Amino acid sequence: MIKQKILVAVTGASAMIYLQSFLQMLAGEEVTVHGICSDAGMQVLQIENNTRIADLKTVSKWFACNDFTAPPASGSSVYDAMIVLPCSMGTLAAIANGISANLIHRSADVMLKEKKKLILVIRETPLNRTHLQNMLKMHDAGAVICPPHPGFYLQPKTLKEAATTFSWRLADQIGLEIKDRKRWGSKDV
Repeated sequence: MIKQKILVAVTGASAMIYLQSFLQMLAGEEVTVHGICSDAGMQVLQIENNTRIADLKTVSKWFACNDFTAPPASGSSVYDAMIVLPCSMGTLAAIANGISANLIHRSADVMLKEKKKLILVIRETPLNRTHLQNMLKMHDAGAVICPPHPGFYLQPKTLKEAATTFSWRLADQIGLEIKDRKRWGSKDV
């Protein structure tokens, strides 16, 4: 089996519970995970979860957000997918408009030009017209817009369980089959 190589980018939007759930789920899988975290992402991770990126052990290598010499900045890098989790509206706007102001933006641009999977877990509400137009631009460019909506039909009992149902959806998007994943219509639901 070929091991997938996943790039996870963390921005300053709220929803770090989903990041931690997704990374915990990946810990038991045959994947290599690298990461990029913006300064705002580090702040929100600390505020919401009292966590630093160094505490996220599933990520084997972190790249500085301002390091344009890092492997993800090049089309010759071999990432199978990139997930921006969570994706702020500022990050969405930069990527949608081709602005590579940091390594997260540049890496997303690389994923699009190389026709690789780019998933944006957008986090904002309510949405204004500009947000919606930028999401449509990204959809048309080939990205997957995946708001963090848990599967309540799976009847999660806690916030952590709800986050897990969304992590399963992200795994589906990158082609990972997660053991013990519950699905609609299964006997477990």
